[in-house]
Amino acid sequence: MKTAYFDCFSGISGDMTLGALVDIGLDPEQLAVELTKINLNDEFSLTFEKTKKQGISGTRAIVTETQDRHLHGRHLQDIFDLLDQSDLEAGVICRAKKIFDRLTAAEATVHDMPKSEVHLHEVSAIDSIIDIVGSVIGLDLLEIEQIYASAISLGSGFVRCAHGLMPVPVPGTMELLRGIPIRQTQIRKELVTPTGAAIITTLAEQFGPMPEVTVQRIGYGAGSRDLPDVPNLLRIVVGEKKSP
Repeated sequence: MKTAYFDCFSGISGDMTLGALVDIGLDPEQLAVELTKINLNDEFSLTFEKTKKQGISGTRAIVTETQDRHLHGRHLQDIFDLLDQSDLEAGVICRAKKIFDRLTAAEATVHDMPKSEVHLHEVSAIDSIIDIVGSVIGLDLLEIEQIYASAISLGSGFVRCAHGLMPVPVPGTMELLRGIPIRQTQIRKELVTPTGAAIITTLAEQFGPMPEVTVQRIGYGAGSRDLPDVPNLLRIVVGEKKSP
């Protein structure tokens, strides 16, 4: 069974996930073709570049927004409508909806309001939409059947968001990590974004040590920042896992 193991030693974000999938072997051109099936083509461009973090080579995904629609945000139903009106595969739409629904539910809990009223702000920005939908498309194109993940490494300190100055991890991220094994670090940076937390906590079947697999491919997705002491990378290991 084709299995992907997400090694989150420096946390996880949506762009790191997308970059790691391309580093593994996802064809960027094939991904671009699939993304044209969403009616967002005039709102973004997506490029990938090779980079190094503390000497380790990885791939960075870069989404450039070409319009200011994201400043007004989208609600969950707006994103569902985008997906339903697309020509994406039904399975991709279903998994992407689950991620967005989980993300919205976490924000609703944190802000004590109904999901339908949650204004997603950064979460609904075009880069987050492309990171989430693109990651689901990538996993589908790579024919990944199972996903496992390590404990999630967290940063500390504070970060400025749409709601103001927030502790790291931000409340929405912390809510998404309920029931998930985490590892606190001394790095005063945001290592786990809400988008990254939503992707891995929705799709991973189990968290912990890597299962017994025959390794086939290894990819590294690079974050935009350089971190002290550790490379700012998400490692994804793809291998064949024996069926029980």
